[in-house]
Amino acid sequence: MPSSESSSSSHRLYVKARHLSYQRGKRNTNPNTSLIKIEGVDSPKDATFYNGKKIAYVYRAKKEIRGTKIRVIWGKVTRPHGNSGVVRAQFKHNLPPQSFGGMVRVMLYPSAI
Repeated sequence: MPSSESSSSSHRLYVKARHLSYQRGKRNTNPNTSLIKIEGVDSPKDATFYNGKKIAYVYRAKKEIRGTKIRVIWGKVTRPHGNSGVVRAQFKHNLPPQSFGGMVRVMLYPSAI
């Protein structure tokens, strides 16, 4: 480890992203697939790196379960969407509409490199 870093410094194992919307057509929405905009990704070529990566939507609830009010909905990146670096993702339980515009975490695992 370089000497400039302290031993207690933490490194993020995820990239920040936003939940834009569900996949949709002109009139119909498909809540089974969410559209995610990953920070710093601006092309479909860059977005393919994230294929298969796990995504976590972390939120707080009122009721405490097992000592914490923090909950997580897990999903994974399935493929790029469009030409601006947006990706499609499917979650174990569909994300709620309240999460539109909210932050999600794109984990840097599983890794193929």
